[in-house]
Amino acid sequence: MLFLTQLFGSTLKSSKCLVNAATTNLECVRYASKKSMGSTRNSPITRRPKHRGWRVQDGHYVQERTILATQLRPRFHPGLYVGFGKNGTLYALEKGKVVVTCEKINPNLERTWSRLNYADRVNSVIYKKHFNIIPEPQHDKFVLIDIL
Repeated sequence: MLFLTQLFGSTLKSSKCLVNAATTNLECVRYASKKSMGSTRNSPITRRPKHRGWRVQDGHYVQERTILATQLRPRFHPGLYVGFGKNGTLYALEKGKVVVTCEKINPNLERTWSRLNYADRVNSVIYKKHFNIIPEPQHDKFVLIDIL
């Protein structure tokens, strides 16, 4: 019995063996040898990118309702025949050729969207890119229909 307790004591260094010499029952208590790993709060986030930016380059022909640019902050502004979505998306209202110009803007600071983005640039000159659509010329063949 004594040999058995020495064997357990030498192999399990982080163990405490409790042996009663009068009885043959052997109780062994083993303590943790490593700190357990808990869950971490700053695990790597694997989100898919949004791919914001230009969708159509200058000089390309587009159909109506084609997305021209997506944005989070106002980098691009709508020009002729270009719509502005509530999430900042620019889209074509007519089919035609895309022309990108750089123009000076005068933001209306009474609007909350303009105040949010341009409040710190009140007395400065601001130049932004504008997307414009030049519509295709219509055909010159018109037919009048008589109303009966």
